[in-house]
This record gives sequence, structure tokens and C-alpha cells, in this order.
Amino acid sequence: MPPEVIQPHASSSRLFRYLLFLVLPGCQALFPAYVHGVENPDRGLVAFAAGAGEDGEPAGVHLSWRLLSGDGPDAEFKVYRDGRLLQSMASDAPTFFTDVDGRPGSRYEVRVAGDSALNGAATSAMPHPWIDIPLHPSEPVPWRREDAPQRFRGYRVGEASAGDLDGDGQWELVLKWVGIERDNSRDGLSSPTLLQAIEMDGRVLWTIDLGINIRSGAHYTPFIVFDLDGDGASEIACRTSDGTVDGDGAVLATAGADHRDRRGRVLRAPEFLSVFDGRTGRCLQSVDYQPSRGDIRVWGDDYGNRSERHLSCVALYHGGHPRLITARGYYYGRQGVGPGRTAITAWTWNGAQLEPVWTFDTLAVEKPDRFIGQGTHSIASGDIDADGRDEILYGSMAVDDDGSPLYSTGFGHGDAHHLGDFDPSRPGLEFYMPHESARPGEIPAVSFREAATGTIIWSVPADRPRDVGRAAMADLSALWPGAESWGPDRFLRDISGKTVGPAPRTPANFLIWWDGDVQREILNSNWIADYDPDSEDGMRRLFTAEGFTSTNGSKSTPVLSADLIGDWREELLLLSRDGQSLRLFISPIPTGIRFPCLMLDPLYRNSIAWQNVGYNQPPHPGRDPSTPVP
Repeated sequence: MPPEVIQPHASSSRLFRYLLFLVLPGCQALFPAYVHGVENPDRGLVAFAAGAGEDGEPAGVHLSWRLLSGDGPDAEFKVYRDGRLLQSMASDAPTFFTDVDGRPGSRYEVRVAGDSALNGAATSAMPHPWIDIPLHPSEPVPWRREDAPQRFRGYRVGEASAGDLDGDGQWELVLKWVGIERDNSRDGLSSPTLLQAIEMDGRVLWTIDLGINIRSGAHYTPFIVFDLDGDGASEIACRTSDGTVDGDGAVLATAGADHRDRRGRVLRAPEFLSVFDGRTGRCLQSVDYQPSRGDIRVWGDDYGNRSERHLSCVALYHGGHPRLITARGYYYGRQGVGPGRTAITAWTWNGAQLEPVWTFDTLAVEKPDRFIGQGTHSIASGDIDADGRDEILYGSMAVDDDGSPLYSTGFGHGDAHHLGDFDPSRPGLEFYMPHESARPGEIPAVSFREAATGTIIWSVPADRPRDVGRAAMADLSALWPGAESWGPDRFLRDISGKTVGPAPRTPANFLIWWDGDVQREILNSNWIADYDPDSEDGMRRLFTAEGFTSTNGSKSTPVLSADLIGDWREELLLLSRDGQSLRLFISPIPTGIRFPCLMLDPLYRNSIAWQNVGYNQPPHPGRDPSTPVP
């Protein structure tokens, strides 16, 4: 039997939550900022050569553009080429069109019928379905020290996030540049982490150097790119310390301070939470970071492995600004040292001031043992009870929108998780995750639960004590309703947990919408495949990005995958093998699906904000493209 679930507090009963879920779609006008997101992207029109037809002749030009939240379900579009009306698109037509007579260099515009404004939708056709982005690494602050002379070995782009940094309706990228990184479990010096903002053409806007007192690695340096104050432009928020250099070249706190110990660890440095201006990279404010480090032994060891694991995300609240979430700790303690600790703080940013709103801390909750050691190497936020306020999903546990504990399954830590509306027959969202300490009869290999209550819908028992590192869930096939999952063994399971076929013979790393139908594709390393149980390895390869590579080692995740341009499908951002450029790949496959821009879905937008955090997880929307547009 699974461990007892700590139930939510009485004020958020399951019946009340389900009633809200049922009536909320009819109340969207009450919460437009929440339902439609807090950003205002433009039309996102992209045009590119469609390749060659069967006769070898050019097949024209594909056009793709966004359906925006303000368009409404009956919006019709008019497509112009070189100033002349080319096509009228009916209200049920997709936001994708092929101009068979188009050529690279043709000039296209898309307008909403009846609206003379261009809506920012004008572009020239590109020769290929991708955008090349040259890279310009910045020289970091020297990081060698006299007692350990090591030289900077060259930087590479690790991960990225996206935000509208200047309020022009187009996404810019914030890149995380890394040199030598160190895992929390290991000693050794690291090089400073750099955050660099660029336009899609590669033009550098600014560079922030986090400095030598922020150790570099997957678990030290989460950064959030989001419009935190609702002014139409994104800010950047992250943990900083003495010696951090902002985009204007100003040094935070004490310049030249070196808090690294002889092992290369940083366990006594001051910590700040800083917000940076998206346009300039200038530091707008720094405050003392929470949750603070304190005595590292309380987190569960005496060398900083557990105390220095950081997570961050954004939680949305109707009628107010988004809240920035910072979190620390997710492991049990080592025997004889400390029990372990988990702490989460929510903040507001009003454009001038960071203010803490609440803190969840296992040092201050009843039954703390149930909330220690439950986190994953990432974090998720979403409105799991349909009250217009996001809760925090922290691995095997959940925290309410006011910081109070909701529940814990007690299944412990895991490396991956998925939050989304995976079962359309059930109200609300579900949560799927593998478990690192799976044990027969105690902790399952994977579990699938109601996100709002923690109730286990089904699980896959562990056949032996094992660490199930990765598992994924998405609607991979139209053969079965809802989503499918794979990970702990060689079987694909339907949304009821029943084995229905062979699993894809690839690690369950990432997912993407690519080929134009409502099913999702498998993304791993630099390739994309459809699930196909009749094909070798259970997959049919659709696309391989020759000459480009993923990041994060065995996790093989993209620099970024998100709906950044064009229609509702996702683009793929990868690094060239020589490290000199990025390429944003756009699906060249026509689609007949009409669906709003995914970045306007609150859960999906949250997911992009936290994609760079810890072990990168694929984004999921609150409703998928098979759901009718309201």
C-alpha cells in the first residue's frame, strides 16, 4: 500500500475545487491577466521556403503566425504578398498557409480581417526553416586564485530562457554561459556563470557576471526571466553575491571578496536575491536571499551538498502581480548529521521593491518528516485547484498558494516530473514522476497522482530497489485517449496505467510538438521522432539536426524548446558543435490545427520560466491542442 497522504486543509475541499474548475471557463473575463498570461506577444509571423516538390521544383513558401488571446474564436486572417491580397483565411482555418508561388525574399503581411493595422506581422521569406544566431561570448572576470592556479578553459552556452526584455512583443533570449562547473557533491573551483541577453539576430544586449562567489553548476544558478511587475517587459531574477557584475558594469556589494574555501566550495558568502532590468541588465535591487543558508548541517550534511541546492519558478495570481518563488533543499539528511530541510519563499516585485510574501519551511511545519526529502531536481507551479492562484509542486509534495503545506505522498525524491492535464476524463491537472528510492512494497518506480489532492491514481511497483532516473508523459499516440507514459521499463502505458505497447527505445528526456497533429513527438539529443509501435525501437525519425548538439550531458536536453515564433507548435534551439552559433529550428510540416500561442497558456509559460532550473523538464500546457478553443 502507498504511504498515507497528508490531505489538504479544510478550506480547499475537493468538491469546492472541482466546482471552480467547472465554472472557471465561463468566468474568463473576470481574470483576463491570469487566463491569457501576463505578456503581450506580437503576431510572430515567420515565412520560409517550403523546399522542393516531387518534380524537384520549388514548392513555394510556408507562412506561420500566432493566434493571440485577443483574436477570439471567429478571427479571420488576410495574407498579403508584396502588398497584394493573396489569401483570406476562414475562422476555422489554421494559422499556417503555403504560398505555392512564393519565393525567398517575397514580402508577406498577415492582418486580422476588418483591421487595417498590420499587428506587427510583416516579414520576408527566409531560404530555410531555421534562424541562425551568431554567438559572442564575453570575457569573464578572472577567476584564478594564488593557491589554486587554474585557467579559464573556454565558455559554452548551457541553457537559455526567453522573455520580452524590451516590451516590443518579440521574445529575446537570455543565455547561461558556463565554463568549469562543479556538482554539489564534489569539491573543486568553478568558473563564474555568465547570463547574456541577445536578440534573435545575435545582437548582445548585456552580460551579467555572477562572480566567483556563486559556484557554477546545474543546482546553484537557476535564473528566472519573466515580466514580474506587469509593465510589459521581462526582468531577470537570480541569486547573487559579493562581486557579481551587472549589465552596466556595476559591482554588487564587496568587489574583490573571495569566499571560496580550500575545497572550492562557497559556504560562507553573503547571498542576495537580485532583480535586473531586462533592457539593460542593470541591477534594480538586491535583498538578502531567502531561504537563507544558516547552519549547513541542518540541511543534512556538513559539506554543503544539500544546503546549496537551489530551485526557482514563477507562480501566477489573478488580480495581482506574478510571484517569484525561490527554494532551497530537497534531500533527506545524512545519518548522524541532520534530518534535512526544505524551504520555499514567495516574493513580489512592484518595479522598485522586492517583498517576501510567505515562507514554507520544514523547520516550522507539523509532521516535518513528511515534507523533507520530497523534492525533485526541478520545480513546478500551476493552478491545481482552479482558484486562479498557482500552487507549488515540489516533487512528491505540494505547497498551497499561501505557503501552507497541502500534502505529501511520502515517496521521496526523484530526478524528473511532469505537470499537466494528461487525463481529459478527469477535472484538473495531474502529476507524474519517477522515484529515486523505489522499493518493492514501499515506494513505486513511478507514480501518477491528482495534482490537487495527492491522491495516487496509479503507480508502477518497483521490482527491486532501484533509482528510476527518468520518465515522461505526453499524448504520443491517437490509439489511446489521453497521455501515454514510459520510463521504468520497456513498456508504454496508457492514461490508466495499463501496458499498451512497447516503449520508445530512448531515454525519456524531452518532448515537442513538431509534425502538425495534436500528438506530441519525442525529442532527445538533436533529433525528433514520432512514436510508432510498428517501427524499429518504437519510433519513426522525423528530423535530425546535423551539426548541432544538445546540452546537459546524459539528459540530452535542448538549449531551449518553446513556442517562440509562428503557430502553436514548438521551436527547437540547439548549439552548433563548434559552439559558435545557435540555430532555432522551425517545423516545416504543414498543420491543420488552429490553436492559440502556447506561451499564452499560464501553465506552459510557467514551464518555460523554470525550464532552465536544475534538470531541465519539458513544458506542458494546461490544455492541449486537442481541446476546442474557447
